[in-house]
Amino acid sequence: MIFKLKLSQQTNNIFKALDHRMGLKPYTLVKHAIAWSVREAQPLSPQDFETDSLGMELNRQTITGNYDVYFKAVIEQYEQRKLSEDEYFPRYVKAHIDRGAQILNAMMNHAGSLERYILKSLGVGDTV
Repeated sequence: MIFKLKLSQQTNNIFKALDHRMGLKPYTLVKHAIAWSVREAQPLSPQDFETDSLGMELNRQTITGNYDVYFKAVIEQYEQRKLSEDEYFPRYVKAHIDRGAQILNAMMNHAGSLERYILKSLGVGDTV
């Protein structure tokens, strides 16, 4: 069983920029990225998100914490099938982080501030 994954260079750069601008650390950003990715209507194929591993290394506990079973259940529900441990982590988790980081970056850029991003996340306010 694998307990660590390395972010792609692009995702790493997005997370560094968001940390600098908004003060959000990677252990927070990965959770947001996964959440936004599983909200997408388009299915995710990890093969489509085969990326480099040149970014920072995160361990499974940092990414999913005590909620690993829930993250796996959400991703399995999204995929509409049971995933093996090797499929779930790191393949699907990394793919959702990579796709979600792009979505998150666009949302943060559009919102312009952490407060407006939070309001948008909660469905409150006009940030669109």
